[in-house]
Parts: sequence; structure tokens; C-alpha cells
Amino acid sequence: VKLTVIVLLLLAVTSIIGTVVPQNGMEQFYIQKYGEVFFKLFNALDIFDMYNAWWFILLLIVLSINIVVCSIDKLRTTWKIIFPDKVLFNIERFRKIKHKETFESNTALEALEEKYLNFIEKNFGMAVKEKIDVADNNTKSVAVFGESGRWTRLGVYVVHLSILLMLAGAVIGSVWGFKAFVSIPEGETVHSAFLRDNNEPVDLGFDLRCNFFKVTFYDTGQPEEFKSNLTVIEDDKEALTTDIVVNSPLRYKGLSFYQSSYGIDSAKSVMLKITSKDSGMSYSQKMEFGQTINIPESGGQFTLTQFVQGYNFRGHNLGEGFVGKFSDKAASDAETPDNPDNNINNKDIKNNDPHNNNGGTEIYIPIKFPTFDRMRGGAFIFEVQDYEKKYYTGLQVTKDPGVWYVYIGFILMIIGCWITFFMSHKSICVQIIENKEGRCSVVVSGTANKNSQGMKLKVSKIAAQMQKI
Repeated sequence: VKLTVIVLLLLAVTSIIGTVVPQNGMEQFYIQKYGEVFFKLFNALDIFDMYNAWWFILLLIVLSINIVVCSIDKLRTTWKIIFPDKVLFNIERFRKIKHKETFESNTALEALEEKYLNFIEKNFGMAVKEKIDVADNNTKSVAVFGESGRWTRLGVYVVHLSILLMLAGAVIGSVWGFKAFVSIPEGETVHSAFLRDNNEPVDLGFDLRCNFFKVTFYDTGQPEEFKSNLTVIEDDKEALTTDIVVNSPLRYKGLSFYQSSYGIDSAKSVMLKITSKDSGMSYSQKMEFGQTINIPESGGQFTLTQFVQGYNFRGHNLGEGFVGKFSDKAASDAETPDNPDNNINNKDIKNNDPHNNNGGTEIYIPIKFPTFDRMRGGAFIFEVQDYEKKYYTGLQVTKDPGVWYVYIGFILMIIGCWITFFMSHKSICVQIIENKEGRCSVVVSGTANKNSQGMKLKVSKIAAQMQKI
């Protein structure tokens, strides 16, 4: 028992440490937070991945062994109580009970004996009768004994078993399981994820494709719901397609994929606004990557090349934007449109040919700063009107082969606690004493290994029912 208490205290203290110290973070984060010295100390002790540390698993194993030893030691005595060679009742034990219910009856002893024997057997599952010796020869006495719930003494062992199963599940999950992360852009497929602790790739055993990602927002701009449509591909065949949202994962062949995060990977297309400084006219054009357009007013040629997550301008990150190449020379096979609606005609779009773009000046068009291109001082100003986002979905990938042990242990824990706290081994004694006038005095008493107050109420209820028989 002392060892159990010590191990439980150690587990409690280490669990607090694991809660206070962030787990499975980046090395630079820990150095910045705790310093070089404490980082080396904590890292040597596996504090940053504490629940998978060898010493934490050792504590769980020691606790499990201790529970097994204590259970076996106590089970021998309990087993003899539950499964005795012969059930014996001691009338003196019931006579010493302070709380008793007594009533009188005019029915003959033999008749009461038969009725009460059937009543006790019906309510307690078993009943026996014994003749009681009395000092007065003119008085006869019989006792009817009944009991139920001997097996409830096993409740505590069910709890012990549940703890062992949960501890086993934790150890199995720690040793043979993993936690990983993977980002999948829309329309792309992956076959591996990356472990959180060392960023090593781990093979999934199948391919996973993100068909599309969808996010909706509140009026405040905060995400309301985001979900991914995923397809599992195995042996070049689509095995499963489903949507996942937060707290509703995809589970396949022992792996669970949780919706964890999302972000903008790139763009599918962009609507550009091109303004001429000379005429003041503005033209709108939807473009896709690799496309080239002729700028109106014989302004030259523009090719959209890529989407970037960030762009460094004089030491400042301007954020997401588009990059293209602008050339003053227009394509010879394209016409300059006459466009009164200020929209570039689709005839001005042609495929980007690296041998036909004639070099040009690289232009960065940020999304957040529409007037940024004015500083370039060119004849035409480019800005982003709108763009179709291409998202990536961030998935947390977990493999926990011990989770079913934990689930079963949790169910057994509930059952064991219910048996332990709300059920008991109950015994009852009904003594019938017939005097020389033929009247009978009935004494009802009972005992239980738990909840004595509840047993008193049960004795009173039983005595009231028997009085009406």
C-alpha cells in the first residue's frame, strides 16, 4: 500500500510537470524559454516528451505490478467469503444488531415459517431455516436466513482490472503508437506524415488525397467551420471518401486523421486590375498561372508566374501576393483590344512560352497593399482585385494501438465503481418465536458490508411487507 501511494504521488507530480512544460515543441522554443542549461537538463530527462519517457513508462509498470500483487494477496480471503464450502449463519451475530423490527402475529409458527421462507428466497435469491434452541420449553423458535450480493465484494477487483487495462493501453500506445502531422494542398496526394517529435517521415501504408477544403466564417471574420473532403487510395483504387471536421476524424486501418488547421497554400486564379497612368483607364482581367496577356494601349506583355507566401521589401514582409513578369514589348500575334467595358478581352490571353516572354521585369503584386505597385513608377499599375484561394488542410495523424484497452478499462471502471459504491453483500435474519398461547413474535434484523444506513431502511421495509403477508 505504501509503495502504491508513493508511485501515485510521483505520477501526480510528473503529470503536473507535463502540464506546465509544453510537450513536443521545437528546440529553439525551449532554448528561448528555459535557457541553454535547463534545456539540456530537461532534454536529458525527456521532460519535453515526458509521457513517452522511459522513466514514466517504468512508473506505470511498477504501479501495475503493485496493483497485481496487492489484488492477489487480498483475493484469497475474499474468494473464500464469496465461495464458501458451506454457508453458515450465526444467530448471535444478528441478535447483537441494535436496529431490529419486531411485530406480533396470530398465525401459527409453521405457516409463518413457510411464508417467510418463500418471501426471503424471492427477495434475496437464497434462504435457509434453522431451529433455534430456547430456554423455555413452552416456547418454540425458528430463524429464516437469507443473503444476496456475495459477489459484489469483487467490485474492487473489477476497478483494479480496469486500472491495469488503462495503464496497459497507455504503455502500448506510447511504445507502438505515434503522433504525426501532414499538410495536404487541395487536389494533391500524400503517402506519408511527419512525426511531431523529430519530424521524421512515417509511411501511412496508403495514399491520402485532399479533394477540396471548405471554410466558412462568422461576421466577425473568425472561422465558423472548416472541413476537408478526403479520399483514401489503396492499390490505385479509391477505398473511401469522406468529409472530416474538428472532432470528427477519419479512421482507417488503425490511423486517425483529425482536422487540426488550415491555411492558404497558393491561388487557383486571380482577378487583376491594370490601370494606365496616361489614359487613367482601368482594365480587369482574370488570369491563371502560366498565362500571358497583352496589356491594352500597346502597353506590353504580362505573364503571371507564381503565388508567394511572403515577399521581403526593405526588411519588411509584405505577406501573400502574386509575382509576374512585365515586358514593354507586346506579343506580335495578339491584338490590342478596343474595350469600352474596361475588361481585357480573352483573345489577349495566350499560353506562357519561356522562349517567347522576352525576359522582362519581375513585378510583385501584394494582396494587402493595393497601391504598392505605384512606387515602381511604371506606365501601368497592377493590383489584386480578387483571387480564388487554394487551401491546404492540416491534419493530425495518430496511431494508438492501446486505445481499445483504455476504452474497455474505462467501461470496467464505471461498472466496478458502481458495484463497489452502490451494491453490497446483504444478510437478513427473521426469527419467529411462538409462545405457549400460540401467538408469534417476529424479529427482523439485517446487516451489510457497506451502507449500513441503507440496510436499516431495507430491514424496515421488509418487516412492513412481511407483516402484511
